[in-house]
Amino acid sequence: MSPSVSTKVFIACGATDMRKGFGGLQALVEGVLRQDSISGHWFIFCNERKTTLKILYWDGSGFWVCAKRLERGRFSFPQGGKESMTHGELGCLLSGIEINEKNFKKWRRI
Repeated sequence: MSPSVSTKVFIACGATDMRKGFGGLQALVEGVLRQDSISGHWFIFCNERKTTLKILYWDGSGFWVCAKRLERGRFSFPQGGKESMTHGELGCLLSGIEINEKNFKKWRRI
């Protein structure tokens, strides 16, 4: 499972109640992120302890909710202000690699 080149990845900053399912996450996308939940873009949510992530996306016929819970350690979930990420940053996040914008090379476009 990977997003297409045209798929944007949006982040719900702050903690999300991981008991939320399809409807609750869709409401957050529409109300808090102010995005169209059936756009085909990916929406990433994280719990307060940063041990669980959920991804919500629409595939054209229905919603998918994918979840990952770490058995140890924490996700390097971006904090406040950042509302989107690149596919590379998403790969780093899901692989346990620290995402730190301060370390981007000068040639890296943000």
